[in-house]
Amino acid sequence: MNRFTSLAALATLAAAVSPLALADTGHDHDPTHSPFRSDSTLVAEVHAATARFRDINVALGEGWVQGTPCVSGPDFGAMGVHFVQPARIAAALLDPKQPEALIYEPLEDGTFRLVGVEFIILANVWQTNNPTAGPPALEGNLLNYIGEPNRFGLPAFYEMHVWAFQENPNGSFADWNSRVVCDKQPVR
Repeated sequence: MNRFTSLAALATLAAAVSPLALADTGHDHDPTHSPFRSDSTLVAEVHAATARFRDINVALGEGWVQGTPCVSGPDFGAMGVHFVQPARIAAALLDPKQPEALIYEPLEDGTFRLVGVEFIILANVWQTNNPTAGPPALEGNLLNYIGEPNRFGLPAFYEMHVWAFQENPNGSFADWNSRVVCDKQPVR
């Protein structure tokens, strides 16, 4: 599968997943879901660059599309709902101010709460653009390699989550966050 076919599959997935209600209440719904505060320069930079997306309508207005339903794991917590910029994925650039995905936690009232971001680089594009480089890193943090096949139907890729809006007991860059849940998503 070439990168354009993969991006088309991602865009098709984004268009096919029916959106939930799209307003953000702007308040913390649970004291255990406190905003994340970190001494990490990368987390602070991501937080500052993406804070406007706390209102999901701003993200939608800037071309973000839903790429996944709420992603959860039985033992690890959840990742949340990923909204992506397919053009950013195609560009394969690592910029802390321009993540490829915004991650939202769905709430019982049908709104979304921004919890973090994800950086996504297709492995074949990275290797083509950086033939002598090793794995991609963002401000000294290596991205994780996800082989093919994978649950997302994408070719092999590198990724890194940054929990810039929700504390994660597993670390600021861990994939799964035990303080993010999918079970509050309304049944449609």
